[in-house]
Amino acid sequence: MPGAPNRPPDPAPEPRATPPAAEPPERKVLRRLAPCRVALLLEAWKGAPSAEVIAPFEKAEAAYAAGDYANALSALDLLSIRFAEPRWPTLPEPFRSLRVPIPAPTPPHWDPEHGLAPADKEARRARRAADEQLALARASVEWLGTHGVDLADLAPRVAEARTLLETEGAGGPFFERIDAVWDAVRSRAPRPRVAAARAPPAAAAAASPTAGEV
Repeated sequence: MPGAPNRPPDPAPEPRATPPAAEPPERKVLRRLAPCRVALLLEAWKGAPSAEVIAPFEKAEAAYAAGDYANALSALDLLSIRFAEPRWPTLPEPFRSLRVPIPAPTPPHWDPEHGLAPADKEARRARRAADEQLALARASVEWLGTHGVDLADLAPRVAEARTLLETEGAGGPFFERIDAVWDAVRSRAPRPRVAAARAPPAAAAAASPTAGEV
C-alpha cells in the first residue's frame, strides 16, 4: 500500500515438534530395569545394597519376566524412590537420573518451558529421556567392561545410537540400538545381591568359639 511504513515481514511460524509415538510397555520397563541392575552393582553400595533396595528390583524383574509390565513399572517407581532417599548412597551420574525427580519449588514463569505448547513440551521431554538413555547405556557398558563383563560388541551399538540421536532424533532407529544394549546388559550383567545381615554384637560374641573363655 503506498505510503505504508516499511516493516519486516512477519516471521514464519516455527514448525511444531511431533510428539513421540507411544512405546510398548515392555520396552519402557526394560529401559529402566537394565540400568537399575547396573546401578545396584556400583561401588557406591560398598559391597551390596540393603534388602530394602533389592526387594523392589527383584519384584520388577519377576513381573517383567512374567509379562506383568504394570506391576514391573510400579516396582521400579518404588526403587526410584529408594534411590532418592538420603539414607542410601548417592548414585553417581548418569545413574542419578534413575531416582524419582524432586524438583525445587519455583514460580511457573521461571520454567523455561512455561510458554511452550503441550506437544513441544512433550517433544523436549522425549529428547531429554533419550539423552539420559544414551548416557546410561554408555556408562553401563563402560562400567561393566571394567568389572569383568565382556560387552565389547555393544560399543558400536552405543556409537550408532549417538549418531542417530544427533542426525535423526529420538526415533525408532535410535531406540533399536539402545534396546539391544539393554537386552544384552540384562542378560550378561550379574544379578545384584543383598548385603549380608550383620549379627548383633551380643549374638556375635555368643557365637564366637572363644566366648566365655578365661
